Amino acid sequence: MGRSPVVPRHVLVVDDSKAQRKILSMLLLRWGYRVTEAGSGEEALALCQETSFDIILSDWMMPGMTGVEFCRSFRGLPREGYGYFILLTSKSEKTEVADGLDGGADDFLTKPVSADELRARLRAGERILRMQCELVKKNQLVVSTLGELQKVYDSLDRDLIEARKLQQTLVRERHRDFGRATASILLRPSGHVGGDLVGFFEISPTRIALYSVDVSGHGVASAMMTARLAGLLSGASPDQNIALTGGKHGLHDAWPPEMVAARFNRMMLEDMQVEQYFTMAYAEVDVETGRVWLVQAGHPHPVVLRAAGGVEFIGQGGFPIGLIPGARFDRVETWLGPGDRLFLVSDGVTECPDPDGVELGPEGLANFLTASARMESQALLEALVWTLSAHAGGSDFPDDVSGVLFHYRG
Repeated sequence: MGRSPVVPRHVLVVDDSKAQRKILSMLLLRWGYRVTEAGSGEEALALCQETSFDIILSDWMMPGMTGVEFCRSFRGLPREGYGYFILLTSKSEKTEVADGLDGGADDFLTKPVSADELRARLRAGERILRMQCELVKKNQLVVSTLGELQKVYDSLDRDLIEARKLQQTLVRERHRDFGRATASILLRPSGHVGGDLVGFFEISPTRIALYSVDVSGHGVASAMMTARLAGLLSGASPDQNIALTGGKHGLHDAWPPEMVAARFNRMMLEDMQVEQYFTMAYAEVDVETGRVWLVQAGHPHPVVLRAAGGVEFIGQGGFPIGLIPGARFDRVETWLGPGDRLFLVSDGVTECPDPDGVELGPEGLANFLTASARMESQALLEALVWTLSAHAGGSDFPDDVSGVLFHYRG
C-alpha cells in the first residue's frame, strides 16, 4: 500500500491592500501552501464559518473590523482543530502587543514582512498544529479506551452485584431459635463481595456449632474462598462438613474445635496450596449444660456477655489457618448461664476506625455490649452497625463487618 498524500496547509490571507495580499499569497504558494484571500475582517470571518483554515495571516489595521476584532471573533467560532493566528502589524508598543495576545493571536510579524521571518513563523505554527493534532488523537484514544474500560467495569460491576447476591445466600439463615438458645448473624461486606463468613449448624439436638471466619484479602478471590469454606461448614450437607464425623445409628458427631482448626490448616497447606489464609473462631455449645468448647485461630477474642451485664473476652489468640504446617490449636472451655450470650466477631468490628484513624477496639466493643445488654440479639446487632457507622463518621466500613451472636436461655 502506498502512503497517503500529504495535504498542504490551508492559509487565509486577510488584508485590505490587494497588493499586500498578492505578495503574501505568491510566497505562500511557492512554499507549497493552499491560499485563500479576504479583503476585510468581515469577509474573512464569513469564510471561516464555512472553511476550517489551518493558519490565518491577518493585517491589524483594516477599515471596519480590525485584525484583533477578527481574531476574537475567529476564536469564538466552533471548530474541531486549532487555527494558528498571526497578526501583521507595524505596532511595536508592548501594551498593543498584549492586546493582540489577549485577543487570541499566537504570533506577530512586523510590516514590511521579511520572507525568511515569515517562513520561520509559519514553520513554528505548523509545529504547534502538529502537536495539537497529536494531542487530539491521543485524547481520542484515551476517550475510546476509557469508554471500553467503562464497558468492562459496568460488566464487572453487574457480575459483582450478582456475586454479592450469591454470597449472601451462603448464609441461609440470619436467625434461628433452637428452643434453649438462639443464634443471630451479622454480615456486612465492605465492597461488592467480602471475605467474611459466619454461621451455625446443629451437630445434634443438644449441640450447636458456631463459626466466624475472615479470609485474607478482599474481593473476588476472598469471596471464592469463603464460598468453598461455606460448603465445608454447611449443616445442609453434613456428609461434606469438615467438622462432622459419623456417629452411632446414622447420627453425626463432631470433631472437637481444635481438631476442626487442625483439619482446615492441613487442607489449606496440603490440598488447596493457595497463598490465602484465614482466621477463625469456632465454638461448640452444649445447650443442655451451657458448656462451651472453642478454638481461636488468629481471630479476635470471642466475647461473653453475661446476663448481669459483665463482658468477658476469652481465648488465647492462636495462629491463623493456612500459614504454619503442623500448627497447634488449643481448646478453650467456658460455661454459659441462663441469659448469657457468646459473640464471635470479626476484626472489622474492633478495628473499625474513626475519621482520625482511632479504632473502636475491644474496649469500645465492651462498652457497647454493656450499654446494649437488655436488647434482643437481632436488635443488638443492628445497633452495632449503627454504632460502627457513627464511629466511622458515616463513611463506608473499610473492612467486612460480621459476627454470630449466640443467646443461651438455659
